[in-house]
Amino acid sequence: MSDTIRPGETLLPFDPGDRIEAGLSFVGVIRSDWSRGDCPRNIARARETGRPARIELRPGYAAALEGLETGQAIIVIGWLHGARRDLARQVPRHAGGPRGTFALRSPVRPNPLSLSVCRITWMERAAGQLGLDAIDLFDRTPVVDLKPWLPGADIPPEAHPG
Repeated sequence: MSDTIRPGETLLPFDPGDRIEAGLSFVGVIRSDWSRGDCPRNIARARETGRPARIELRPGYAAALEGLETGQAIIVIGWLHGARRDLARQVPRHAGGPRGTFALRSPVRPNPLSLSVCRITWMERAAGQLGLDAIDLFDRTPVVDLKPWLPGADIPPEAHPG
């Protein structure tokens, strides 16, 4: 983790890691080809590479896959364990100026959670493994949770039919 900041960036006046108010239990780990320096910046770019990935659940979580099916879209929530947590305002290279952390999909955030919508390509329920069409996370990134992507719920309100 680097402590350097770019001109225009603002540090938080505290370390969010010192304000732990909840506990997490990782449910699994990502297995991908990605590491620091070569990981796509988002899921769309990861998908363009054609490189699949998989999730290996920790022992005891295999039964939680019941109801999921191959071909289904899911939301993968990861814990970006190597990411900085201390910036309130960032200056991304792709933007025209500073933006608040909550206005960005940057991995630098008070709680370094990632969110990727992926498609299940295969499942071995008994082994607690599922294949993903793509992922934009480093190999061995901890998985916090999986949720089904629901077409009626996971769209902005203005796009909702009716």
